[in-house]
Amino acid sequence: MESTLDRGQAAPGPRTAREPGRPALAIGGESPDHAPTPSWALVALGVVACAVMAAACWTASHVHADPPLLTAARFLHLAALVVGLGAVLAVDWFALLWLLGRRRLGDVLRTACALHTPIWLGLGGLVLSGLFLHPDLAAPLTLIKLGLVLAVMLNGLYAHWIGQRLRHLQEQPESKAAGVPRRLLLQTGIAASISQIGWWGASLIGFLNSHP
Repeated sequence: MESTLDRGQAAPGPRTAREPGRPALAIGGESPDHAPTPSWALVALGVVACAVMAAACWTASHVHADPPLLTAARFLHLAALVVGLGAVLAVDWFALLWLLGRRRLGDVLRTACALHTPIWLGLGGLVLSGLFLHPDLAAPLTLIKLGLVLAVMLNGLYAHWIGQRLRHLQEQPESKAAGVPRRLLLQTGIAASISQIGWWGASLIGFLNSHP
């Protein structure tokens, strides 16, 4: 499921649109001095993600790993799942606490910024190691799992876009006392839900496929 904060008083919950006077931070590894990622670039990355998944499926059907390589791939697959899912759980947990009014928006943005790299490394590790696991591409469950992984990748770009909107909202002087728009809160909840469904669904199918 890729924020400028100022110093001062801020309400802890989702009504907080700005936290005054803290160092500038950005979600998804962005520097505050860099321009936000344009929408066309995010769309292009989504197309690249689809192409990567298609190439991975084609490659997996032509790769025949020997037992040692298969064992190593299984370990890498598990390690990537731990890294990626663990990072996602941390980000989504902070997002949930923010929506419930238990954390400040800045806490969510800082956590997402810090864990951006582990999430994508986990996804990359899952795709790479999956090439050597002899996936049955004709099985419905495998196809669903691949769809969930792709959904997680595209949702990550969507979450990056949401993060940019939250940061932009904080940068507006007129939003000091204003709350985060309800529509943006809904989009945040949708992104977090897709993230959890995708990661846990893919994990469950992977477990079922490993125990025929």
